[in-house]
Amino acid sequence: MVIPVHDVNPARRTPWVTYALIAANVVVFLSTPGLAGSVAGDSSLAQLCQLHAFLDRYAVVPQELIHHQLPRLVPTGDVAVGPRGPGCAVGPPGYDKSPELSVLTAMFLHGGWLHLLGNMLFLLIFGNNVEDRMGHVRFTLFYAVCGYAASYAFALLNAGSAEPLIGASGAIAGVLGAYLVLYPKARVWVLVPFLIFLPLRLPAWLVLGLWFVLQAVYSSGEGVSDAGTVAYAAHIVGFLAGMLLAWPLKPGTPPPPEPRGLLFGRRARPRQTW
Repeated sequence: MVIPVHDVNPARRTPWVTYALIAANVVVFLSTPGLAGSVAGDSSLAQLCQLHAFLDRYAVVPQELIHHQLPRLVPTGDVAVGPRGPGCAVGPPGYDKSPELSVLTAMFLHGGWLHLLGNMLFLLIFGNNVEDRMGHVRFTLFYAVCGYAASYAFALLNAGSAEPLIGASGAIAGVLGAYLVLYPKARVWVLVPFLIFLPLRLPAWLVLGLWFVLQAVYSSGEGVSDAGTVAYAAHIVGFLAGMLLAWPLKPGTPPPPEPRGLLFGRRARPRQTW
């Protein structure tokens, strides 16, 4: 997988919504109870119980979303001692959970630093131009719609699952799909792991097309060992939703600037005007 670091496609206005989304995701991550110890690998049982209780309340659970069947017992966040030793206590929920609203809250939850930073990197690089083309309000609605489409699609495919679904990946996949439609010829600086990280400037259609193909391959369980823990199907649906929603905006979208300098190992010829 290539790692994007910068695109040659300046925005005309400040992407305030993109910046706000990144800030909100970081703040929520740092505020998630019990997550710091879990990420460091030295979490106590009490921290893990707090994390489980928090995720059960605010994450998407497919069987809750599709069947609207809320569990009678949920993690309370406390530690208890049972016949098999210490564990996380469960009890009747002390809150009213809306499965539909949990789709929104889950879009700001992440399971670790790599999960968070990877998502925020893609949002920062590609979100500014999509927001610039759509405008702040429409981009906000677009982001939410893609996130909801991705979560509902994954829940429908896993309607009996009680595993929580978290992350902004579905919504950000929609941003990538929109960018591919609007700016397929924009150049993106990427790092390619080949013995060392090799910097290359590649067209967006190649970078994002490769990303989509990999998600499709991974969703089938091929070439990856964690296919059961990553919602690749949600990535695919979010990406397609973003493409569909951005398609009406393609006519009239100004093309990105023509890059100069090294391109695929050769120099791009500057255009001449007559």
